[in-house]
Amino acid sequence: MPHAARRKTGVTMFRRKFFQTLAAALLSLSLIGAAPSLAQKKSKKQSATTGYLSGRVRVDAGLSAAGVSVRLRQGDSEVAETTTNSKGEFEFRDVAPGSYGLTLRKAGLQVGRLENLEVRAGQTVSLKDHLFLPVDEGSIAFIKGSVFNSDGRSLPGARVELARVEPDGSVKKLDSRVSNTTGSFVFKLTPERARYRLTAKADGMAEASQDVNVEGAAIYRAALNLKPASK
Repeated sequence: MPHAARRKTGVTMFRRKFFQTLAAALLSLSLIGAAPSLAQKKSKKQSATTGYLSGRVRVDAGLSAAGVSVRLRQGDSEVAETTTNSKGEFEFRDVAPGSYGLTLRKAGLQVGRLENLEVRAGQTVSLKDHLFLPVDEGSIAFIKGSVFNSDGRSLPGARVELARVEPDGSVKKLDSRVSNTTGSFVFKLTPERARYRLTAKADGMAEASQDVNVEGAAIYRAALNLKPASK
């Protein structure tokens, strides 16, 4: 074989071997990259076998939606239980597909029940606008009071603020009212033992405060006397 022919054959074989090696390397990289993708799809498929249920409980102004017991039921059988956070929110994760009911309870509030909640695999059931617990008038604490001026006359239009005094001495504002034409106001509270602080304010008057200790469902009275502010 002529020298030029042998040289051409050698180059051809080298190129063929090079491209075979390159193709094998690319195939290997393709398989390595595909493995995580397959695993992710499998993971997503597994997580889509259950559902997710969340909601937010609303209550009357001045009351707290925290600490509401929320029970997830199938018929009369309890499946899971949780408690609302400071915003009244709750959630149930990894719920098997099916029809469920909810029972919501907190002292001072009416018991709430919701039925026929359909949970489907891979979907979320949101109840943010459907859960309102009204006050249970028979198990509520009322703070009823009046605002007076320095002459002992009823003072309408005064602003009365309600705050809870925490165990560490800090104060958390909860609600406010404006005294009516007879100088009266009222706050509705859950009956848990707590210490509350009322503060009355009016133009040209010095502030006046009074603490009220709530120890259960009852009516608690308060009288706030406002004197002219010092000049």
